[in-house]
Amino acid sequence: MYTRPSPHSRRTQGIRPRPPARLTAALLTAAALLVSACSAGISTTPAGGTVEEAALAALPRATPSALTSYYGQRLGWRDCGAPGYQCATMKAPLDYANPDAGSVRLAVARKKATGKGRALGSLLVNPGGPGGSAVAYLQQYAGFGYPEEVRARYDMVAVDPRGVARSEPVECVDGRQMDAYTQTDLTPDDPREQGAVVAADREFAEGCGARSARLLRHVSTVEAARDMDILRAVLGDRKLHYVGASYGTFLGATYAGLFPARVGRMVLDGAMDPSLDARRLNLDQTAGFETAFQAFAKDCVRQSDCPLGGRSATPAQVGDHLRAFFRSLDARPVPAGDKDGRKLGEALATTGVIASMYDEGSWGQLRQALTSAMKDHDGAGLLALSDSYYERDTKGHYSNLMMANAAVNCLDLPPAFSGPGEVEKALPAFEKASPVFGRGLAWASLNCAYWPVRATGEPHRIEAEGAAPIVVVGTVRDPATPYRWARSLAGQLSSARLLTYDGDGHTAYGRGSACIDAAINAYLLRGTPPASGKRCS
Repeated sequence: MYTRPSPHSRRTQGIRPRPPARLTAALLTAAALLVSACSAGISTTPAGGTVEEAALAALPRATPSALTSYYGQRLGWRDCGAPGYQCATMKAPLDYANPDAGSVRLAVARKKATGKGRALGSLLVNPGGPGGSAVAYLQQYAGFGYPEEVRARYDMVAVDPRGVARSEPVECVDGRQMDAYTQTDLTPDDPREQGAVVAADREFAEGCGARSARLLRHVSTVEAARDMDILRAVLGDRKLHYVGASYGTFLGATYAGLFPARVGRMVLDGAMDPSLDARRLNLDQTAGFETAFQAFAKDCVRQSDCPLGGRSATPAQVGDHLRAFFRSLDARPVPAGDKDGRKLGEALATTGVIASMYDEGSWGQLRQALTSAMKDHDGAGLLALSDSYYERDTKGHYSNLMMANAAVNCLDLPPAFSGPGEVEKALPAFEKASPVFGRGLAWASLNCAYWPVRATGEPHRIEAEGAAPIVVVGTVRDPATPYRWARSLAGQLSSARLLTYDGDGHTAYGRGSACIDAAINAYLLRGTPPASGKRCS
């Protein structure tokens, strides 16, 4: 399962990660979770122990001599983007186990502290993914949207992780192929349609293997976390100060596990649980989307423009109406006014609905889009939501977010399913978790089964013994990173402080809760973490 940064159009409203790169990719949001056992040093349990008991082992404090040239490099900053932003390119070893085997070039951006008070160093931000561009997030939101007092004291910094956006992006398919892939029917009704799902996932995976062979074995979360430590050093910071959202929480927690003594002020918002395997992660997130849909359904029937039922309708009845609509699109897609000839079918409509579950502020737009599609047979609104989710522009070009997303997730964790037969056996559990989305999300979880590179990571705990206090933030009705994951991660990290937001939507910081924002700002500015167990609304 995947998580990603929020749609660009909504970035100014808060620091919130965006929907998974691909519905069809199973929202492996959490599959992005695991780390490479060989490069990360995961310590294993004695014989007979369970995989959940494994823990991520810290790396030696001393910098290996083979990495000194990377840690000692100087960045050549240049002006870029809007006024006040600077960009540079940083080198990191392609393979940390063999640093002499070549390097990768990583895009870095910063906006220097704007205030006159005592500088606190660099604040590295990551919006999620995997596959979300941290550089774009800095330039399009964090560099001006973070609280003024935070931007006054910190240099705001971002690096696109290896394989993402400007950092040697993973490439798999062209725009036309992506159009076909995103329209794959993920509720197959017979063996022929099941075969089409398998064929689509195979073609996507083979494309990644053919176009990105050099990098595909080296885009793990562990390697990205090690890249962050090189960046910390070349910026001249003794400690890493960091705010990560969604998948960015797994990246940050991995850094803490590898380098606990170098953790500064770290906020992990919309936390992921690294101790779970891919199937459990997908199942948990499926339940999370059902929770979010239930909240949407209750709100929808209170609005005069709800197309899914009147005031007396229950959430179950609203769900029945939506599923009936999806079935009608499966049989007969509706026009969407798309210049490339795409119609709104079940797959794209489902993506549009799920995209809207990440942010309750988009529920009104979703009601309008559903009304147009259901009553006027105009699918343009839902198609626009789906395109935003996939980062498809009006010319039919896609960002590499979805490709990088799959590359990281399929390397970090063994696949949830090995073939269609395993998916079929799991369907009852997924449909119980979400009557509306469960079937599609189960089939979406199949994609890593055909990946050309074997996974290097396994489920494990992250304890980060000796780290400074780490603030873990969980939202009670978060669809993409269920609240239980925040509680679990906080229970694993030795120095965690759990901060709870009793609200809807994905993540909490910068989303309207003065209580949450005050607690996090106090920590970032004064180093005072909230009391563990603090709750906000």
